[in-house]
Amino acid sequence: MPTYEYECSKCGHRFEKFQSIKDAPLKKCPECKANKLQRLIGIGAGVIFKGSGFYETDYKRKSGSSGGSSAPKSDSKAKTDSGGGASAGKDAKPSKD
Repeated sequence: MPTYEYECSKCGHRFEKFQSIKDAPLKKCPECKANKLQRLIGIGAGVIFKGSGFYETDYKRKSGSSGGSSAPKSDSKAKTDSGGGASAGKDAKPSKD
């Protein structure tokens, strides 16, 4: 839910209110009780991430992505290119002359 900023055009009182997007704008000033409250247009704070972390697997994949793999593509490629496999051992042998 976003935080909206309000200002009373009668007394000049400014404050912030945490409201749902679906809630109607406030009309009555909490200080002077006049119906002169206006919601101000702000630049917004953007998305605030809170918690221990966010991962690619937390979000739905787009269609056409790799089947059921839950690991990111970069991780699966890094595992196959990192060496230690049979192909790395084959390439490391010296040629016989």
